[in-house]
Amino acid sequence: MLYRTAGQFKTTYKADHALFPVRQDAWLLAFILLLAFVVFPLTASEFAFRALLIPVLIYSLAALGLNILTGYAGQLSLGTGAFMGVGAYACYKLMSIFPELNIVVAVALSGFFSAAVGVAFGLPSLRIKGFYLAITTLAAQFFLVWLFEKWGWLYNYSVSGAIQVPNISVFGITFAGPRASSVTQYYFVLVIVAVITWFAINITRGRIGRMWKAVRDMDIAAELVGINLMKAKLSAFAVSSYIIGVSGALFVFAWRGAAEPNLFDVSLSFRVLFIAIIGGLGSILGNYLGAIVIVALPVILGTLPQAMGIPVTPATAEHLNTMIIGSVIIFFLIVEPHGLARFWAIIREKLIIWPFPH
Repeated sequence: MLYRTAGQFKTTYKADHALFPVRQDAWLLAFILLLAFVVFPLTASEFAFRALLIPVLIYSLAALGLNILTGYAGQLSLGTGAFMGVGAYACYKLMSIFPELNIVVAVALSGFFSAAVGVAFGLPSLRIKGFYLAITTLAAQFFLVWLFEKWGWLYNYSVSGAIQVPNISVFGITFAGPRASSVTQYYFVLVIVAVITWFAINITRGRIGRMWKAVRDMDIAAELVGINLMKAKLSAFAVSSYIIGVSGALFVFAWRGAAEPNLFDVSLSFRVLFIAIIGGLGSILGNYLGAIVIVALPVILGTLPQAMGIPVTPATAEHLNTMIIGSVIIFFLIVEPHGLARFWAIIREKLIIWPFPH
């Protein structure tokens, strides 16, 4: 009943291929944006901002970048964490060299450094694919983390080897650093994530997105019909790495506040990969659904047992989190490889044809 489509007629191809072919989808998006921009900032606590809302948005953005490369273009990658590190260190150096630079401009520019590195490590995709390409990106992961640790110029030759985010203000409002409020950082992240998501939706629905999907489904056939494989694969690496680099800059400047090289190790890459798998490869919505599961689960396991009076040590909670996430990944790979996004698509289809069984 909520998705009744009676009276919603489509008389043109443009209307049939619109972003919201069903009017209720637009209403649902407006409701979600109302929650994100109005309700959450007015009702959420400091803990909710730091432990749930901000990390969900940042991890969703990182998974979106990986999904463009793996879900839409079919190029496997295990170096997401390292590319996030490139964006974080690039933003740090930009703010160090140009202290008066606008933080939004610095975050946007940091993505280009990550995109350049991503294209460089994406060149092997012109010759290899599948498992061998995954190993190549994994090698990039280890090499870049080693570079973050050994190249002192990246962290301004700090004795600790870590980068520390200073207080950064624009028009009198502090967006990053110890004095930045959680609400300000939340809005800062939310606006950037919303803009990049809008960009990703448009590019995946357009000519470039169709080119990526053709390469993903069968690259030989795509080349036979005139698609330039080099342009398609490298553009996927560039766009993906740019988004991941921006997420890495936000990861440090709008959430963590400081970072060491091991923060961007392979475990971060696998966490982003788990988000993409659970949410659904080849889906924009799935990145957000997967991030909610991955980010919220440790918080629930850390707070719910204590609220119920069950003594659980932090180590036990960490082990339970790892076991549950592994079980969820196996479940989705077996039952529904397309993840939570496909579950929502099935529910939506049922609501549209309700009360009919088929």
